[in-house]
Amino acid sequence: MLLPPLRRLAGRSLSRAPGFWPCRGPSPAPRRCSSHSSAGRKGLVLGVYAKEKEEAAPHFTDAGETFDRLVCGKLTELLSISGPPLKKGKTRLFHGLHQDFPSVVVVGLGKKATGVNDQENWNEDKENIRTAVAVGCRQVQDLEIPCIEIDPCGDAQSAAEGAVLGLYEYNELKQKKKPVVTAQLHGSDGKEDWQKGVIYAEGQNLARYLMEAPANYITPIKFAEIFENKLRSVNSNVTVHIRSKAWIEEQQMGAFLSIAKGSDEPPVFLEIHYAGSGNANDSPLVFVGKGVTFDSGGISLKPSSGMDSMRADMGGAATVCSAIVTAATLNLPLNIIGLAPLCENMPSSRASKPGDVVRAKNGKTIQIDNTDAEGRLLIADALCYAHNFNARAIVNAATLTGAMDVALGSAATGVFTNSSWLWTHLYEASILTGDRVWRMPLFEHYTKQVTECQLADLSNIGKYSRAGGACTAAAFLKEFVTVANWAHLDIAGVMSNKDEVPYLRKGMAGRPTRTLTEFATRLSKDKQNI
Repeated sequence: MLLPPLRRLAGRSLSRAPGFWPCRGPSPAPRRCSSHSSAGRKGLVLGVYAKEKEEAAPHFTDAGETFDRLVCGKLTELLSISGPPLKKGKTRLFHGLHQDFPSVVVVGLGKKATGVNDQENWNEDKENIRTAVAVGCRQVQDLEIPCIEIDPCGDAQSAAEGAVLGLYEYNELKQKKKPVVTAQLHGSDGKEDWQKGVIYAEGQNLARYLMEAPANYITPIKFAEIFENKLRSVNSNVTVHIRSKAWIEEQQMGAFLSIAKGSDEPPVFLEIHYAGSGNANDSPLVFVGKGVTFDSGGISLKPSSGMDSMRADMGGAATVCSAIVTAATLNLPLNIIGLAPLCENMPSSRASKPGDVVRAKNGKTIQIDNTDAEGRLLIADALCYAHNFNARAIVNAATLTGAMDVALGSAATGVFTNSSWLWTHLYEASILTGDRVWRMPLFEHYTKQVTECQLADLSNIGKYSRAGGACTAAAFLKEFVTVANWAHLDIAGVMSNKDEVPYLRKGMAGRPTRTLTEFATRLSKDKQNI
């Protein structure tokens, strides 16, 4: 099965062709987008800001103004007479303005220089650019135009993210596919930022690909092999270990094995080492991701309606491993370790039963009161193993609880952490990426609900089972953590996208891969706690 291609994107300059709204002055030689667009099948996406005054002329971006001058103000004229001023995220399509770009989409960017919205907890300019560019690219794609040049809109990274994220759709198994579209930077301003945005977005698309693919295609071993092959191709400073069931048994990961034993698919423990700092002794950032490649609920079987979406229950592993791929592609000067316990949670005569007691790697016993609360058992053993690496910080991600979806919906990832330093980095990273996080409580109040257990040290669900489920799950994980900088990201609410994030199509979202990548980037520049 093919992975989504990493597009080769380059800057391009605008050329004026005679005969299309000619102006005085020499015409520079046209530069083609690609060989298959030589027949003129090339689109252009340009941005326009909201008017400050009703009677004012359209306020284009720098690239938009340049193009408007090139066509003697015809773009301004057409935009003014074609309807009301463009609202944020809306588009208008024009044909025949320029020979190099027969189809031009103008996209609304909203107000200029809005900056960080403290109520929304994101940079509104960046989000507006991502959304507008994505909508514009899809409109060009609908015209079956194979190449689009994108206005950087003052932030080439955000424009690239909008283009690459907005065009992606999982269609690997369909005979009829949408036209393949190549997105490229228009002009030469911001080439490095554009390429960074492409890499960030391709990382999220890799997670989307894995989460969307059917569970019979992405088994534990196939998941591990995909990342082994991917990482081998992007950076020589990466070592990948695909640990077998025998190794897991040697590590005495009884909690992990108790979930895996119900399936005929053998469990795998994926361990990734990225040595980016240049000093092997530098303490690493350790990512841990829940890797349940299909979650039926086990003996505590889920309802059949919507169970197919549980192919994405390995979203924690997909996002953290994809973030490591992105970090390695960017050559971040930081040591990172990725740990992903991978298995299926299936009902069988071998499966764990409600009331069973298992022993985790650190020796604590766990009463399994609900086999559908399986993710915390995998993560518990992986967290214990993570303590072997003298970690600078440990961050785990998991589609852990439906309660998190109830609490925050798809607006933000819930973060439970014992470190204000770690929280600050995650929060500030999310403002830039627009893939937001929200801090949740780790009160002793919740710990008591999992430690007061009839048969064992811990219960895998709180004694008030429907109250604060995301919080009791985090409190459970906290029992396996002794480091000062730890964060648990419950990503159940952001697992999929309907229409909430306009620059993502409907389907598995791959969130919060870009926030994890930006977080790692920030840590690579922060020498505190090394």
